[in-house]
Amino acid sequence: MKLSVVVVNHNACALLKQALNSFIIACKNIDYEIIIADNASTDKSLEMVETNFPDFKVVTNETYTGIAKANNKALQLCTGEYILLVNADTICGKDSLEKMIVFMDEHKDAGGLSVRMLNPQGRFLPESIHGLNNTWGAFLKFIGFAKFLSKTRLYDRNRKDWVEEFQISEIDILSSDCMFIRKSVLNEIGLFDERFFMYGHNIDLSYRIRVAGFKNYYFPKTYFINLESKELEKLSWSYIKYFYGAMVIFAVKYLIRMPEIRIQGIPQLFHSTYEVK
Repeated sequence: MKLSVVVVNHNACALLKQALNSFIIACKNIDYEIIIADNASTDKSLEMVETNFPDFKVVTNETYTGIAKANNKALQLCTGEYILLVNADTICGKDSLEKMIVFMDEHKDAGGLSVRMLNPQGRFLPESIHGLNNTWGAFLKFIGFAKFLSKTRLYDRNRKDWVEEFQISEIDILSSDCMFIRKSVLNEIGLFDERFFMYGHNIDLSYRIRVAGFKNYYFPKTYFINLESKELEKLSWSYIKYFYGAMVIFAVKYLIRMPEIRIQGIPQLFHSTYEVK
C-alpha cells in the first residue's frame, strides 16, 4: 500500500462527501486506502459514508475525543508507506497526491510535508508555510522556544530570504490542515500526544520529527483548498480552554529542558532527556 488517507470528521456530512470524492479522483493512479475517523457526529455523516463509500474504513468515537486522539485511532489501522492527515473541510487537487509522493520518494530525508493551502476564494493561507498563527508564534518566542525553530518566520517577517508562497523549502512545523508523513518515521517517533486536544498537536509532532533527524518540507507545486469550517468561536470557553490550554501543555512538556536537533557535523552540547515511547 502506497498511501493511507485519514480524514477526521465531526458533523460535516456535506463537506466530508466533497472531500472524499476529491481524494478518490486524486488517488486514481495510486494504491491507497481511506480511513474516516468520525468524532461522535450526530448528523448523517456515517449513513452517508456507508451509502456512498462502503469500501472505506471507518473508526467511530462515541464522544468527541479531539483531533489528536481521533487521528491516533485511525493511524493504528494505516498500512500505507505514506499517511495523509486532513480534516473533512479539505479539497484535494486532482494531481496533488501524485506530486507529493514523487517529492517524498526523491527526498529520503523527508519525514513530513505540507502543501500550499488556499481558502475557497483562492487566497493563499500563510499558515501553509510556517504552520503557526501569530498567537502561537508570539507564545513560542515568549517561552524561548523560537531558537529551536530556525526555519520558521517568527522574527523579521519582511526578510527577503525567507521562504515565499511558491518556493519549496525546509520548514519546522507542518500545517495542521495537511500533514503528509512517512509512516516509518511515525513508527519511530510515536503517534500524536493526545493531551493536545484540538490545537498544538501538529507543532509537537513536527518538532519530534526534526528531533529524530528528519526534515519537514513545504511543497507549493500543488495545492489543497481549506474551507476553514472547524474553527471555534474565539470568544468561546471551548476555544480558550483548548487553544491556550495547548500552550500550557507545550510549555510544561518542553520548557524545562529542550532536546537538541542532531545535525551531521555539529556536536550535541548536551545529551537529550527527551524520549518518545
